[in-house]
Amino acid sequence: MKRSEQSPVASQRVADVVAERILTGQLKPGDRIKQDELASELNLSRIPVRDALRILETRGLVSLKANAGARVASLGLRDMELSYQIREMLEPMLLAESIPNLVEADFGAMAEIKARLEKVTDADDYMPLARAFHWTAFRGHQVPLLAQIVERLWDTTHHYRRAYAVVVLKNAELLEVMRAERDLLFGAIQRRETDLAPRILAAHIRRTHIGLLEHSEALEAEGA
Repeated sequence: MKRSEQSPVASQRVADVVAERILTGQLKPGDRIKQDELASELNLSRIPVRDALRILETRGLVSLKANAGARVASLGLRDMELSYQIREMLEPMLLAESIPNLVEADFGAMAEIKARLEKVTDADDYMPLARAFHWTAFRGHQVPLLAQIVERLWDTTHHYRRAYAVVVLKNAELLEVMRAERDLLFGAIQRRETDLAPRILAAHIRRTHIGLLEHSEALEAEGA
């Protein structure tokens, strides 16, 4: 018998399950999300499933259309370019807001994540660690609206970033550049350089944007 959970907790649980499948590549851009099957799998009514999909729509992960159901959102190349231009402006602002409020435990967490990233060879392992590294750096912010905007940009560009990670992890030169940028960024954050660290982050986002455009054909082949 299906549970009739209709609380925000149930909806968020469903949203977390679907988001994980999207962010790990189990669900690809354009894939249909069948609400009945999802409700049956999670032993829930359709109400929390429907509410969960609305949550994911606000994050930019799911597209909901009348009479067409729910699908994993897809982002065109031009929209990706615009998203990266916006990220280049907003993420350094978020980082500058965060740095003064970071504590030693945050720096320790970033150092641990960075060490784990040095050993990663698979994109499915790389993506959550890379996200954790940056969002630990943003942890000290006190500007939730800005953070929500940045998080949406991260989510909507996820498939491009994952496909590019596949390219980077196979290319020793690109991998070394990525590691060097991460080292520079971490050092500036740890020294609380609120002028330099945001500029390093902006340069990193710009270089990644250029890399995405240079490898656009490979990214499309990877399903971005």
